[in-house]
Formats: sequence, C-alpha cells, structure tokens
Amino acid sequence: MKSKLFVPGSRPELFAKALASQADALSFDLEDSVSEARKPEARAHLRDFLLGSLEDPGASDRFRGKTMIVRVNAIDSPHFEADLAAVVQTGVHLINLPKPRNADDVQAAANALDAAERANGVTEPIGLLLNIESPGALRRAFELASAHPRVKGLQLGLGDLFEPLGIARRETAAIQQAMFALSMAAGEAGVFAYDSAFADIGDQAGFQTEARLARSLGFIGKSCIHPSQVALANEVFQPTPDELAHAQRVVEAAAEADAAGRGAYVVDGKMIDVPFVARARAIVAQAASNLAVGATSKQEQEPKS
Repeated sequence: MKSKLFVPGSRPELFAKALASQADALSFDLEDSVSEARKPEARAHLRDFLLGSLEDPGASDRFRGKTMIVRVNAIDSPHFEADLAAVVQTGVHLINLPKPRNADDVQAAANALDAAERANGVTEPIGLLLNIESPGALRRAFELASAHPRVKGLQLGLGDLFEPLGIARRETAAIQQAMFALSMAAGEAGVFAYDSAFADIGDQAGFQTEARLARSLGFIGKSCIHPSQVALANEVFQPTPDELAHAQRVVEAAAEADAAGRGAYVVDGKMIDVPFVARARAIVAQAASNLAVGATSKQEQEPKS
C-alpha cells in the first residue's frame, strides 16, 4: 500500500476516476472533506457505489488490486453509527477511524463494526486503521494499536497533531520525532505505520522528501490528497533495483547458510543475521506483490475482445 488516495464522499463523479488511478489504496472520506450539511448525502453516495459493485456482474473487477478504505466520522460524532451502517459492505478492507482517544474508543468501534458486518451480511472481517492526530493519541499509540485484533495499522495525522500546538508543519525535527514514535508503537503492536497527507500539492519535492523520511523510518506508504501525488508515493516506497538485488542476494545467502548451519555471514561486505534476513525477505515479497498488482492492473486496462 505505497499510495493511498483520498476521495471525498460528496464527490461521486470522482469515484470511477480514483479507481482508474495507479493508487494502491483508495480512502473514501466522510469526515473532514465533507461539510456537516452534506454528510448524509455523501454517506448515501458511497453506499450506493459500494453496493453497486455487487449488483453489477462485471463491476467487482473494478476493485481488484486496490485496498478499499473508508474514513468515517469520529466515534463521538452523531454520524459514526450511520456511517458504519452505510459503508460496512463487502469489498471494503479497512475502516479509517479518526481521533481515537483511548482503548475504549477502539474497542467500541470494533464492536460497532462487528454489529454492522452482521447487519449487512459482510463475512470477510474489516480491519481498523487508526488516525494518530493528537498528543494523547501519540503518547498512547501502542495502547490504541493493541486494543483490539481488528486494528491493522496506525496513520499519522500531522496537520491535526501540529497545528493546535503551534508546531510548524514543515519542521523536520518535529516530523521525524512524531514518525519515530508512531513507528515504534506500531512495531511493538505488530501493525503497520502509514504516513500523513501533505497539503502543498504544488511542492512535489517537499512531498518526496517527507515520503523518503517516512520510508526510512519504517512506514509502508503515504497518503495522497491529489492524483498527482500518487506516482511520487509509488516511486518512493517502491524498492530500488539496488535494494532488491541486495535483498535477493541476502535471501539466497540465508538459504545457503541455513543448509550449512551458519548463523551469521557476510553479503556485499555487510554482516547478516536474522533481522536483516527478515527485512530482505520483506523487500523481495513487496517487489513480487507490486509486480502482481501491476500485471493485474494492465490486464484490466486492456480492451476486451
């Protein structure tokens, strides 16, 4: 999930365009990008879109290769339950929960999600992606991530985290510390870490710099608020040819070392042991997954005879 493109739920004319994009994931939004007055309308648009994918015999192919996410309104908002009732549908992979305050919020959201799945006949469990966007949530990030098995990842929200505190959104030292704290919490809980959105659409270099920092700190991808950012995120979070080649050599050397009963060995002049092998295998697996998704996307775009 190198790239995740936000799609306002109040803009149904963008849904098909988003599906045709190169984003690994789509995050349909019912929260910040939708005004209070239009939330019921956005909810209905998204429900119709998700249900339509089941009613049209050929439409299910539209979601192939995409991680489908819906950001609902906060659990203490008057919209949360109605949001879940509308969008907990077959084909949705993650519910993005904004502003969780404590483990009780996460557990309540998971219970509500369970009830919505039963009501809507959803048989494949939907995970939770938690937004970490307040000082308290960052401090309790491990507690939140480990509050329920449905939690699959933590997503950093730097705008909401920094602005109320008067911290400059582009302050590298602050960004790095927030990313590191979230990455450590996600790692301890065994879930993925996902990077924040970058609001300056015209600053591609700034987006790439922040994305590279996130990748160096263990994040798996970056949120995109405009289609032009998708290719940038895909490039940054894709293993480079040199990284992939080294990882493949490590994996091959690990197999030889295992057969010979050696616990540590040298590859490309670097001492290698268990943690490095695990990382190499992850890089190789990611590259293989990216190739599979790319092949599927190409097949879908080819004209049918």
